[in-house]
Amino acid sequence: MLREFRLPDVGEGLTEAEIVKWHVAPGDSVKINQTIVEIETAKAVVELPCPYEGTVSALLAGEGQTVDVGSPIISVEDGVGGDGAAAGRQALADDMVPDVRNAAPAKEERQPVLVGYGVKTSATRRRPRKPAAPAPSAVSVPPSAVSVPRAAVSAPPVAPVVAAPAVPAAPAIPVAGGVGAPQGNGSATPARARVLAKPPVRKLAKDLGVDLTTLTGTGPQGSITRADVEAAAAAPAPVASAVRREAGAREERIPVRGVRKATAQAMVASAFSAPHVTEWLQVDVTETMEAVRRLRTLPEFAEVKVSPLLLVAKALITAVKRHPMVNATWTGEEIVVKHYVNLGIAAATDRGLIVPNVKDADAMSLPELAWALGELTERARAGKCQPAELSGGTITITNVGVFGVDAGTPILNPGEVAILAIGQIRDMPWVVDGQLAVRKVTTLALSFDHRVVDGELGSYVLRDVGAMLEDPLRMLAWS
Repeated sequence: MLREFRLPDVGEGLTEAEIVKWHVAPGDSVKINQTIVEIETAKAVVELPCPYEGTVSALLAGEGQTVDVGSPIISVEDGVGGDGAAAGRQALADDMVPDVRNAAPAKEERQPVLVGYGVKTSATRRRPRKPAAPAPSAVSVPPSAVSVPRAAVSAPPVAPVVAAPAVPAAPAIPVAGGVGAPQGNGSATPARARVLAKPPVRKLAKDLGVDLTTLTGTGPQGSITRADVEAAAAAPAPVASAVRREAGAREERIPVRGVRKATAQAMVASAFSAPHVTEWLQVDVTETMEAVRRLRTLPEFAEVKVSPLLLVAKALITAVKRHPMVNATWTGEEIVVKHYVNLGIAAATDRGLIVPNVKDADAMSLPELAWALGELTERARAGKCQPAELSGGTITITNVGVFGVDAGTPILNPGEVAILAIGQIRDMPWVVDGQLAVRKVTTLALSFDHRVVDGELGSYVLRDVGAMLEDPLRMLAWS
């Protein structure tokens, strides 16, 4: 029986995701819980496992394509019989692609999806968007869209997927009109609506590196045969097109999507909804740097990374315990004070800024906090943070010092009322006991929501953090 796997909601209220990379191709065998695709949500890159075992029939969404939750992304022939299974297998053998745009939806059963998640209970309705660039591979409508309707979810039917245009042999590159901008009168060149090829032929094409969308089939009803694929593989490589030689284009247009799109929306919402106030404090952190050096020699920290950020985090957590109102959320009707600290750490990644958080950081010992911070930052930079790690934060630290700058005015993470920025630590002249000396100095900047945190409270918090970094023993006294 041919089954469709629909994009699940892997986050909190996810509405869409981008297909980043497929790990399977038509004709491949898959097992239950085998990773088949990587998707990028508004928060992170997530790997999706397959809920079925069988043979991949078709990929219903191409890499780089944005797909709504609940839309089918892959079809799998599981080899299980049942009502309509024979018709489905026959349709697959012939590779006949029916027109499903006017097909009436049949009674649907519940479809198993990603374990621990569920398909949305209602179909996503939105205005069709104009893609920023052609999809990297043709999208085929599953042959069972009409003949085998029993593998659908219990949610209301999602609009059928219509085949997307195939891409040309040489992918478009940035030109003056933008990425993949159409030439001439501005209308896209029509492409074949589908690729007709049996799974063994698709697998052969994959093994030989042949793009089926560039071939003209000589088989029945225009289907592509093994001979067509073998002939294409033996043909000389095509000469690069004139568009490809336009490598020196003066402009480049990058679609805003995924993490960067979500970050932009969140920062705009935060900057123009919460009244920000930022206070600054220069701090002598010579003793903190000495404490970091000594901690690195202790056996408890032998297998974890110890950096100044660890003691900054501990100082902020201690300050939150002394001033709980800075660890709160403004709802409009009330102020929700959190008596736990989910400490956010702003991390710069290739896909944009994300803020994963350490859950219940206030309940951790110093070695535990060091380990948690190290693991979290590594996963964030690798794009492996889970959606749960990117939500529920209560207060955030951003370390701009790693970029060689002294400080900045950080924008609040949405839902929080304070964020602490730490600048680079560098040698500066400093007065110590009436004498001029060279000391390790940094600049702290605390931004806070003035609806919740007034100037007095913000000043107390910033002063306490600075005092603990000047003398780390204060952390023990105030904890």
